[in-house]
Amino acid sequence: MKIGAISDTHDNVPIVETAMDRFETADVEAVVHCGDFVAPPVIPHLDRDGIEVHAVRGNNDGEREGLLDAFGDLDGGTLHGRFAELTFDGRTFALLHGEKRPIIDALAASGEYDYVLHGHWHVREERTVGDTVVINPGAHFPTVPGEHRTVAVVDTHDDSLEFLRLSGSI
Repeated sequence: MKIGAISDTHDNVPIVETAMDRFETADVEAVVHCGDFVAPPVIPHLDRDGIEVHAVRGNNDGEREGLLDAFGDLDGGTLHGRFAELTFDGRTFALLHGEKRPIIDALAASGEYDYVLHGHWHVREERTVGDTVVINPGAHFPTVPGEHRTVAVVDTHDDSLEFLRLSGSI
């Protein structure tokens, strides 16, 4: 199963549409968003036939009720709050925005998860802690350098990870 990961979209509708196009092309079955949508108008652009969406809130997601309503309108979308434990194809995922690195590190060191996915730092990251892979898929804020304007695709069949560089309006 292929899982798409995106974070820190900061109201950037064109980049969300581009990311979802890339996820569709890559045969992604589920997308996780690690927070910082900022406001509800970006949420409908996550809606694609056959792709479930799971998300957590980030530190810049202030319109909580509006975000919940927007996720309620998605076909197969869930806004989990500030943290989610998910299982795809037998692999366990911890999903959070990740403002505090010690929390990210503790989740990774716990050995309870195959993957810890986070955002916040606006820097693409892949590292391994024991048997856990820690991933920041990248960010889409205007000041983010091009090499970090990425999304990630995790393939649970072979535990591979690919970063996809996105271009588009910021």
